[in-house]
Amino acid sequence: AAAELSGKPLFYGSYPITPASDVLHELARHKRFGVRTFQAEDEIAAVTSAIGAAYGGAMGVTASSGPGIALKTEAMGLAVMFELPLLVLSIQRGGPSTGLPTKPEQADLLQVMFGRSGEAPLPVLAASGPTDCFDVVLEAWRIATRLMTPVVVLSDAFVANGAEPWRLPDVDRLKPIEVVHPGPGGGNGAAPFQPYARDEWLARPWALPGTPGLMHRVGSLEKQDGTGNVSYDPDNHEHMVKLRAQKVANAVNLVPGLEATGPERGRLLVLSWGGTLGVCRQAVERVRAGGGMVAHAHLRHLNPLPANTGEVLARYERVLVPELNLGQLALLLRARYLVDVASLGKVRGRPFWVKDVSGAIEEMLA
Repeated sequence: AAAELSGKPLFYGSYPITPASDVLHELARHKRFGVRTFQAEDEIAAVTSAIGAAYGGAMGVTASSGPGIALKTEAMGLAVMFELPLLVLSIQRGGPSTGLPTKPEQADLLQVMFGRSGEAPLPVLAASGPTDCFDVVLEAWRIATRLMTPVVVLSDAFVANGAEPWRLPDVDRLKPIEVVHPGPGGGNGAAPFQPYARDEWLARPWALPGTPGLMHRVGSLEKQDGTGNVSYDPDNHEHMVKLRAQKVANAVNLVPGLEATGPERGRLLVLSWGGTLGVCRQAVERVRAGGGMVAHAHLRHLNPLPANTGEVLARYERVLVPELNLGQLALLLRARYLVDVASLGKVRGRPFWVKDVSGAIEEMLA
């Protein structure tokens, strides 16, 4: 759907891995819709083929789980430096290493946030359930094409193997994803084409190979801003590192604000992300039905966080973050906002039960 809305052919480069393989299985059935799938010989070939497709003007997508994401990280940094739109789907499972391939976990958050050499930030979103996967990928592709950057979408084995009733969208009402490629000459007249010229979002032009007058350089070495020429100048390197980071930070202007349900301020806020939405929402409702004063908010955007996140957290004395890891989001929130965040972690290869979360809420309120 995202490819259709942006007028792009869809290229999916993947290497089989549980639980991400089903994406390849499904897309391979849709050649009649112009979908191209490539089962690569390894994870590195999978992601670099998707980068090549993006360079050629296609919607480049790759997917894996934790061990495969680790193998893709160097090429993800390459896509950050190329400044190309790319979707990387991380369908999380129990780890480390091959770990528990068929069991759910949310332990790849820090890996996708920071697990690349050098300073290479990129936007990170997380699907809250099976039906949210449709919308979250559309949103991720809008960000990727608007900012010319790779974007990570997190899911997990529980979401991947779950099911929900879903109302089919009216495709005529879906908002188009605008993609503009520079024409012959790049609009620069006789001046040389500047492949890293910036717009108001700090995004560079998506120049298609073969377009007359748009010949330019790419490579894995640091570039001179504007020209794309290789540069070892220390001032330029620091400038480019900060520029790419600011471009990702600018995505906050594309992110809706964080909303809390329940008391607008008070003693406790439960903050969830990813596939824990349903169980956290039900646990909060159960405690509130018994008279407990607790609010709930859910994060879809993990990098950058919504602009008002700090303000929302500050309205509550305590914050409880249930996640299927040992406290990765809680760690990030404590570091950034200096708030009292309590972590409710679970790494048993099983999702939360409602009683797990409601019990922790009641204990904190007591």
